[in-house]
Amino acid sequence: MWVSKPIYESLPYFYLLSGAIALIASMYLNHWYWPTICFVVGLGSLVGGLVVLLKRRDHRIHDRRASDTNDY
Repeated sequence: MWVSKPIYESLPYFYLLSGAIALIASMYLNHWYWPTICFVVGLGSLVGGLVVLLKRRDHRIHDRRASDTNDY
């Protein structure tokens, strides 16, 4: 699946924002299992957003180093 560049670049920030919102919601909800559900979804979204963000950064740094050494 191909996504336009602005959407692709903003996805990790969307994951982080939705995770933070879900964690905040877990503090204020008290019906049924919603606090637990929101906490798990929020924590998963935060971890997923950080993983995607850090993996992209590491890959871009590695690609930049590889292209610098092959410019001879």
